[in-house]
Amino acid sequence: MPKITWINFLHFYQPPTTDNETIIEAAEKSYKRIISALKRNRQIKFTLNITGCLLEKLKILGYEELINDLKTMVAQGQIELTGSAAFHPILALLPDKEIIRQIKINEEILKKYFGPKFNAQGFFIPEAAYAVKVAKIVKKLNYRWIMLDEISADIKSSRLDFSSLYVDKNSGLKILFRQRQNSKKYAPQVIFKLMKKLEAKTVITATDAELYGLRHKDFSYTFEKLLKRPEIKTLTASEYLAGLGKSKKITLRASSWESTDQELKNNLPYFLWHNQKNKIQNLLWQLTSAAIANINKYAKDQNYFWSRQHLDRGLASCTFWWASAHDFRLYGPLAWNPDEIEKGANELIRSIRALADPKTRPAKIKAEKLYIKIKQLIWRKHWHYYWLK
Repeated sequence: MPKITWINFLHFYQPPTTDNETIIEAAEKSYKRIISALKRNRQIKFTLNITGCLLEKLKILGYEELINDLKTMVAQGQIELTGSAAFHPILALLPDKEIIRQIKINEEILKKYFGPKFNAQGFFIPEAAYAVKVAKIVKKLNYRWIMLDEISADIKSSRLDFSSLYVDKNSGLKILFRQRQNSKKYAPQVIFKLMKKLEAKTVITATDAELYGLRHKDFSYTFEKLLKRPEIKTLTASEYLAGLGKSKKITLRASSWESTDQELKNNLPYFLWHNQKNKIQNLLWQLTSAAIANINKYAKDQNYFWSRQHLDRGLASCTFWWASAHDFRLYGPLAWNPDEIEKGANELIRSIRALADPKTRPAKIKAEKLYIKIKQLIWRKHWHYYWLK
């Protein structure tokens, strides 16, 4: 009987500005479902990334049992957890100091919930948005591997050999390449089709955890049925990488797991979050830069703690993603939500407003003008172009 080796990477994340009801829905429909299925099938192993901001929110909302189950599975080796950035920013678009801060905060949160000796081998760059400077920082912070989309390899995906170990030439990090087409579909259905063909294959999928229940209605319980099949062999990402043969050094492209070939040809590796032709995104990044500059300048401010909290939350990638107004056609709805954009902008301006030093007055007034301009553009665009669409 041909064996299918499945490496499944699941990304658990909800924006730090999201409402409690949304997190509860994700926890009830997806997170609890995944953990429950793993508890019933102890032979199954997955690799998970859970952002620090989500872990903290799950604790506040009373999901201690879910967190304890995760802790038990991590201790038993059934689940592997990766490092990441605590508030899910696009790291490539931030200064080095902010990148390191985000990673360090996430490490502190993971140690808080999974023990002081917890150390992750792998690292998930939010949105798998690779940049050489990010990879070098991740390596310097003692991580061993990163997960990227096939498109990040500067070769055709059809030529990737999943029995070979690829190493980033610039950073020395090992790479887990996710198979894009298999990840864009519902993985359990993909694997069942392969089983019918009697194909022995390695399947590497990396998706949002919310796909399992919240975003995909699996009425026939394909996921739960798959985990019981003897043809399935699962490995954590670290186990899979450790079992590969001779390593090949490879040059990687600045890219994300949403990048298209055309975007990369146009030198737009992070197009969904920073498109120079998108006025709202440009202004948001100007406000971001202002918030970062001011918090660094007034690091001894009496309200530094609150200013910093607002900035951390405002850096989340979702603010910029919802401003992209990108039409995903087959893969989802239009990426436009004025309320979500406004939430992020509110956090950024509050970071500057919170500073108490009287010397910040000129910076505050300048930032307020920028903020008002952003709000006007958001709602003008919404009512003129996207309302009722």
